[in-house]
Amino acid sequence: MKKILLFLILFITQAVYSQSDCVSAIPICGNSDISYNPPDHGLIQEILKQHGGCLNSNENLSVWYTFTAATSGTLAFTIKPNQQTDDYDFAVYGPTSTGCAGLMEDPIQYIFKQPIRCNFSGTSGDTGLDLTMPPPAVFPVNPPGNTADMNVGSTKWSPYMNVLAGETYYLIIDNYRSTAKGFSMIWSGTASLSSAFNDPVLSPNPFITPGIPAADANDPSQVMVCGLPTQFNFSTLSAGIINGNDVNFNVSYHTNTNDALTGNNPLTIATVNGTTTYYYRVVYKDPNNPDNPINGCFITGKFKFVDASITANTATLYSCNNNGAGKAKYDLTTANVFGGAGATIKYYPTVADMNADTNEITDPVNYLSPEATVYVKVISNFGCTATTTIRLLFFATVNINDTTIENCYIDNDITRSTFDLTKATIGLPNPIPANTVIKYYKTLDDAKNQTNPILNPSAYISESTIVYVRVENDQHCYSIAKITLKVLPPVKSAVLKDKTICAENKTTLDAGPGFVSYEWSTGETTQSISNVGVGAYWVKLQTGKCFTLQEVHVRASLQPVITNIEITNNNITVTATGGVPPYKYSVDGVTWQDSNSFSGLPRGENTIYVKDTYNCTPIQITVTVPNLINAITPNGDNINDYIDYSALAYKKNLVFTVYDRYGNKLYEANRTRNFTWDGTAFGKKILTGTYWYTISWNENDKNSTETKYSGWVLVKNKE
Repeated sequence: MKKILLFLILFITQAVYSQSDCVSAIPICGNSDISYNPPDHGLIQEILKQHGGCLNSNENLSVWYTFTAATSGTLAFTIKPNQQTDDYDFAVYGPTSTGCAGLMEDPIQYIFKQPIRCNFSGTSGDTGLDLTMPPPAVFPVNPPGNTADMNVGSTKWSPYMNVLAGETYYLIIDNYRSTAKGFSMIWSGTASLSSAFNDPVLSPNPFITPGIPAADANDPSQVMVCGLPTQFNFSTLSAGIINGNDVNFNVSYHTNTNDALTGNNPLTIATVNGTTTYYYRVVYKDPNNPDNPINGCFITGKFKFVDASITANTATLYSCNNNGAGKAKYDLTTANVFGGAGATIKYYPTVADMNADTNEITDPVNYLSPEATVYVKVISNFGCTATTTIRLLFFATVNINDTTIENCYIDNDITRSTFDLTKATIGLPNPIPANTVIKYYKTLDDAKNQTNPILNPSAYISESTIVYVRVENDQHCYSIAKITLKVLPPVKSAVLKDKTICAENKTTLDAGPGFVSYEWSTGETTQSISNVGVGAYWVKLQTGKCFTLQEVHVRASLQPVITNIEITNNNITVTATGGVPPYKYSVDGVTWQDSNSFSGLPRGENTIYVKDTYNCTPIQITVTVPNLINAITPNGDNINDYIDYSALAYKKNLVFTVYDRYGNKLYEANRTRNFTWDGTAFGKKILTGTYWYTISWNENDKNSTETKYSGWVLVKNKE
């Protein structure tokens, strides 16, 4: 089974000696993708062809490695030249428990041990131990100094090895072509090599190369820094590389592979750039056993610095200063201040706040502000920052003004009028810009919230009130103006009044001055009209743009009515109602008096005249003063035996009633009794004495005037 151990090279550093000498061999703890580039043969030019060595020359550009098997099994490796035209040779010695001292003789440059694997093919390209080639029972060797028969060692590949746990071996790799381009090694087989990096107790977690892995695994990873060249503290990378593994792993940093392999010239704080490849070296040191075979093993990796500095863009945002509020709502996140992705963007009201990281704007999506400058800090995923500004400005203002609409009242509803709100002069330009939206509302809240719009603004019926117009432009900015609606009430003439005149008279109607125009129902257009008789008239009066139709009546005065006439002997008292008092009275239509009583009138028919304050044609009534009888002697001699008022029978409702002196009714003579009385009561003669009587009737005029005559009579009955 092929076993790949890491893809890193692990080494032990030896002081003073070059890794090109056996005594300072580099410990190998697993596969490598990076190798030591030997500059020469080291301090000692070991002689490799003695005692059966297949290498026919001494060291050229060589490096010594040592490795210890952690587990038993098969073991093979491949040497891959970084430049495939290089010709690499190798020899494996061991196992040995005494290190290089067990391989050398005095003088120390002579290797007296026979290699257990050795290749000297003389061709370029990959070489090493092949897992498909089983090892021989005994490796063929030549006597010292004899190089004639090296057939096994002259091929590019040698058989794999069977190793036991704890065995230590030495490997020399020599570049015969001497180009110093270096190589890498890949280990395979079932055996594993001793390493702290394979120990699940010491290193349960993977070691992580700092930065972002390159697309090509052979290229360095990329460590992002905010600007190059710059001072960099390499120790800030160590915790991330160790990734929670044992604290006895230490990291050093270097500028070339040889320093990374040897640990020489470590970097601490240095000025870095974007062109140099940097290397890290992780080493484990057992604090309790300095001779532990895994001590000094290390892994290496490489990385480059990449300038991750960012720049931020200035930006300008516009929003609506709606209704002149002086502030607008801005979504700061829409400002294109950074073109990259994944950055954190913070917003501040002042540059001092930004520098101190105080008073950060916590709701940048709904930032309410006047026209101002907002300060912005952009922080990339790699911690790089850039600052900029956002200028907050208002869109062009929607300029409108309050206005008033005056309109004439509705004829049948004088408190309301029909208004065309669309004709309100609110100050919009002519023509109105395209995409302007104009709506009308009954309340300011409705206008702000765009609720309950007036649906018929061109024919809006309303009393005097205030409505609101909202005008929104193509940026959806709006202003609200107040429209005062004023119903112009009817304006009537204060001097034009109804008149009362005598039915036969004429009069003048005057609407008075102060109106724009006059139009009478008679067709006249003057302020007044004359020779007007009883009737109904109207005049249309113009005030401004409104017309008021005012009716006026000329009425005939109501004539007085004689409602009652009292006749006592030759005296008449007239009672009148209606018309307009005070009344005037006359018995001849010529001479008038204020009193309603007349005396000394002759018997028979008399005419009474009455007129009121209008002095119109008087009303008149004919009154009969009856012939008075003051005594009767009902003794049967047919002389003055009875009272007879049958001569008045033509009067309506004629009644003749007799009373005693106490007002008790004794007798009533009506049509059935022929309006006569013979001095009896209840069928019996009454006592001699004086009695009172009344005669009442209704005159035969249109008003059926009630007339009442009162008198007394002496009745003499024989006892």
